[in-house]
Amino acid sequence: MDIIYTIWLRSMIRYIRSKSRIIGSISMPLFFLLFLGFGLNSVVNIPGLGENYIQFLIPGMVAMSVLFTSVFSGIQIIWDKQFGFLKETLVAPVTRLEIMLGQTFGGATTAVLQGIMIMVISLFLGLKVQSILGFLIALGFMVLIGISFTAFGIAIASRMEDMTGFQLIMNFVIFPIFGLSGALFPISSLPSWLGPITMFDPLTYGVEGIRYGLTGTSQVSPILSLLVIGGFACVMTVIGTYLFRKISI
Repeated sequence: MDIIYTIWLRSMIRYIRSKSRIIGSISMPLFFLLFLGFGLNSVVNIPGLGENYIQFLIPGMVAMSVLFTSVFSGIQIIWDKQFGFLKETLVAPVTRLEIMLGQTFGGATTAVLQGIMIMVISLFLGLKVQSILGFLIALGFMVLIGISFTAFGIAIASRMEDMTGFQLIMNFVIFPIFGLSGALFPISSLPSWLGPITMFDPLTYGVEGIRYGLTGTSQVSPILSLLVIGGFACVMTVIGTYLFRKISI
């Protein structure tokens, strides 16, 4: 546990010291909220929320912030490879499982903090949290999204050597995952051929779980959302651990 905590603490210190990273990670979700939210708020009707498109959009932007922050935390693995820190860690008398879990928890924690920042800003833009329990439910789903996609990022980074290539591949993969998650539009309004595809997207269940916690409405059962995103987090952690154990320096 000391090793997991130490690596987690290193990730947190690096995060706190990187002001540009914090600002950059909240800029795109905030842009969507301000321009897309207010621009469409008067013309879009959302089932269960009427014309309050901003209230619908906020959970999606929270999930977006958590998703992008967590998945790109995997680049730390490549960075550590290139500068020799990972080699020093791997030759230490610790297991690779502990190293991977420390990296995963560190990335997930920073991602959740970014999501909380978007939530706080959203309080000034129209977010009305239903209850403390609802906030805790949303927070729980944010944690699961963070763990899932941090492990996913680490799994991909474990097989790569180039940071630019990692960024290109992750952009290619993550934008479709985000676009099909229902973060920007109700999945019930999609064409019949596209609706089932969104149900294969694990982020859909994370977004709907956060939306249920913050607004009290959801187009997917919160229990089903919990089972799917929780199961996905476990699977990605196992895959990430396996690929990290195969890493070579």
